[in-house]
Amino acid sequence: MSSSTNLAEQQFTDIENPLLWPILDILRKQNIGWKVHTLASRLSELNILPTLDISPDKDLFKRNFLIMNALYQLQDTLSPNSWIQVQAMDIRLLGRVNNAGFAIDLEDPLREYYTDWTNYEAEEGEVKRLLNEFWTRYRNFVGDIQGDISRKQALRLFELPADATQKDIRKRWRKLALKWHPDRDNGNADKFRVLCKAWNVLREKDFTTP
Repeated sequence: MSSSTNLAEQQFTDIENPLLWPILDILRKQNIGWKVHTLASRLSELNILPTLDISPDKDLFKRNFLIMNALYQLQDTLSPNSWIQVQAMDIRLLGRVNNAGFAIDLEDPLREYYTDWTNYEAEEGEVKRLLNEFWTRYRNFVGDIQGDISRKQALRLFELPADATQKDIRKRWRKLALKWHPDRDNGNADKFRVLCKAWNVLREKDFTTP
């Protein structure tokens, strides 16, 4: 396998799952008592998670995969300050844990499976179109701001240089989103919407269909 093929597969695996933000909304409002299927139901009620396949069995698999993938991404994002317990039948958000026995297990076979987008059983282009749709749904849910933002303005909002990589951008987006998320004590809904708008411009390479 060529190095360019390996790079393409790595970029596909690294795509951000937009479901992690509405899931964080849900868990912050009720931090325990969740299962994958109850999270799926809540996301459907919010009109963020549509039917994914005409086959009920495939629809269930795809919903479970996307939610587990988002939970593992959220676990990475919140650690080490907070902890997401990722178990299909017992999902919970713990507050500041100070590494008290909580550590991400990179050897966990479930984590390895659910963070590998090739296991979603769909072409890369289909996955990117689906996640793009999720992002649009979430942006509409939190409220979009009027007007366009250029890439240069977006990078300025993120306090990043013009040559920032997609990895740098994604890392900065998660940090800023967590800081200004409206469910946080010092969050700011208007600031969060502006950052969402900027991310919508900067995420383009993550979600562009090849």
